[in-house]
Amino acid sequence: MLRRLTPLLGKIAALAAIYLIVLALIGTGTINDYLVITIVTIGINIVLAVSLNLITGFTGQFSLGHAGFMAIGAYTTALMTKAYPNIWAFLGGLLLGACIAAVVGLLVGLPTLRLRGDYLAIATLGMAEIIRVLLTNFKFTNGAAGLSGIPRFVNWTWLFVFVLLAIVLIGNFIRSMHGRDLIAVREDEIAASSIGVNSLRAKTLAFVVGAFFGGLAGGLYSSYFFVIKPDIFSFQKSIDILIIVVLGGLGSLSGSVIAAILLAIISSALQSFPEVRMILYGLILVVIMVFRPQGLMGDREVTLSALRRLIPHSDDIRQAMSKRRRQGEAAQP
Repeated sequence: MLRRLTPLLGKIAALAAIYLIVLALIGTGTINDYLVITIVTIGINIVLAVSLNLITGFTGQFSLGHAGFMAIGAYTTALMTKAYPNIWAFLGGLLLGACIAAVVGLLVGLPTLRLRGDYLAIATLGMAEIIRVLLTNFKFTNGAAGLSGIPRFVNWTWLFVFVLLAIVLIGNFIRSMHGRDLIAVREDEIAASSIGVNSLRAKTLAFVVGAFFGGLAGGLYSSYFFVIKPDIFSFQKSIDILIIVVLGGLGSLSGSVIAAILLAIISSALQSFPEVRMILYGLILVVIMVFRPQGLMGDREVTLSALRRLIPHSDDIRQAMSKRRRQGEAAQP
């Protein structure tokens, strides 16, 4: 029993340490406002990337509509918190926005997921553009000017909780029976159907779950950055999320997390070169994908057992030192 609990306790201890260290650094001012914005951006991108990875990486459906789901969550949370500026409206807005995004994902997924490849990408891109145009023309969303003065409720604690929640829930979903159906559909849809897997239901479920967490990420975004406009959720935003997923590795949640952090670091490091920033950014991506086309992690995950193999065990160190001592004694005359 204790042996089974040890890995779980190790993960909890590591996560608690990360949370407390960052909280202390923010509290003491060691992490300034610019770095806090970078951390929040990384957290939101992680939620977006792992949710899109569920659709694209684990199910094999090429979607370019994730910015649309993010926009639904962002506007729903913003409207709720502007009308009722309290923590319960914030939490309710996050949940409501994520649920509306999931419903839209269901309505869009049922007819479009019968398509494949580029046709599905075009259909989901069209869906995201429809959402953006509607938000631009609705009066209650303030049109193209967007919404401003949105109360801020997102801090390091809430960000950490929701990012961790998204990773854990999506990870458990992938390891469930439904997740195995998704992977079977990705590998060979015809073979999966022949053994009783309902491919349309599996793809639709992945689309709904991915849309839910995409809406959640949008709510976190609007509740931290005060201002949202329809142009923020354009086609380019969907491409940015897709880059994180592909760079990290299709079918790897760990890869999405690592890629989101790495791209944020690269982008911050290139701030000193505004004239050639995007050129260098694109060049770095090209070099990485040329030498690592399967992504940083491929379809593998980072686990505690993998980390232990990278860190020498105390017994191994002791044996190595003993071996060197014996070799030294044998070499003496």
